Amino acid sequence: MAWLFYAIAGLAVALAWLAWRKWIAPWRQIEELVRQIERGAQPRTFVIDGAKRPQRVALALENLSARQLEQARQIGERTSGDEAIFSAMQDGLLVLDGERRIALANRTFQELFGVRENSLGQPLLEMIRDVNVAEAINEMFQNRQPVRREIAVSERLLQMDSVPMGNESDQMTGAVVLFHDISELKRADQIRRDFVANVSHELRTPLSILRGYIETLLDHPKTSAEESAQILQVMDRHSKRLGLLVEDLLALARLESPNPNLQPSDVDLSALFREVVRDWQKKFGEKKLKIIIDLAPDLRTVRADPARLQEILYNLLDNAVNYSHERGEIRLQARRRDGDVVLAVSDSGIGISKEDLPRIFERFYRADKARSRALGGTGLGLSIVKHIVQLHGGHVEAESEFGKGTTIRAVLPLVTQT
Repeated sequence: MAWLFYAIAGLAVALAWLAWRKWIAPWRQIEELVRQIERGAQPRTFVIDGAKRPQRVALALENLSARQLEQARQIGERTSGDEAIFSAMQDGLLVLDGERRIALANRTFQELFGVRENSLGQPLLEMIRDVNVAEAINEMFQNRQPVRREIAVSERLLQMDSVPMGNESDQMTGAVVLFHDISELKRADQIRRDFVANVSHELRTPLSILRGYIETLLDHPKTSAEESAQILQVMDRHSKRLGLLVEDLLALARLESPNPNLQPSDVDLSALFREVVRDWQKKFGEKKLKIIIDLAPDLRTVRADPARLQEILYNLLDNAVNYSHERGEIRLQARRRDGDVVLAVSDSGIGISKEDLPRIFERFYRADKARSRALGGTGLGLSIVKHIVQLHGGHVEAESEFGKGTTIRAVLPLVTQT
């Protein structure tokens, strides 16, 4: 009978082991798979021994895990793309939740207001101590309407646009705030206003003089021939000044147009200098000026628009002649400097003060306004020079000592030389 007992016990153990392997162990494996998926880990395998039901569950878990990983990948890519876009934005972006806490802030916004990267979830007004921003945000939340304001931050002028966000129940869930830097636009607008004001001012004087003398001639038709001649001489001088001003304004407009129509070629500098000096010989002679041509022997040609290059030298010589003393000296020079050619016109005239020197290339700027107008200058010559040089990819320089003379340099890239 003992053998029967042992046989039954062995059978029971075998059945228990078989039941454990087929039904209990697979479900424990399923439980471990669920825990791994819950942690976001990728199980090494979903193959389970045992009954078909736990195997089907394991297969379903494998499909679920694959979908979860794919969704996580897509979310990661989308998040990474959004972060890249927000970081690349030149405008400051701020997103607030319904409690006015920071839900999103891009790098530009953080730099503008000195906000830390770990500011998400913090109340906005605790992170930004700016009264104008606070007032605009409060106004938007109270009225539930977009608000636009201009605010000054760190010497920059920003346009702040606040737009409320809501849900289908018409409840306000937050806001999107954009900070756009309009400093350059404001500066350009101010330059335009100054330009219009300067043009109007420059035109007013000669036009007023012309109108006054015309009225004099009309009111007094029997004016003597000698007086009429004097009046006509004044009118002629001011009409020429108006003509020069209009020509310079048109020249600036052409240079600033999208297509300035440069026609570069290899310009023989020696021939150019001789031609320019010949054209200006009469004016040099009127003040008995000594002209020195200083052309580097290893510099024969430069790639540039010949007409524009001549215009540069004419404008520089005009200033040099006008502000030189009688029997003074003017030097016309061309030198290499690194990968550039430097064209310079120097005079031994009255010079420019240190305060005025940085501004001489501005439109209509005159260091000596009364004398400049008396000499017939329009105040646009050096501005034209700067624009021409910049169109050739170069820059201008100025050096002067008050009472001892001035040197203006046009630095051009030496593209072609033989």
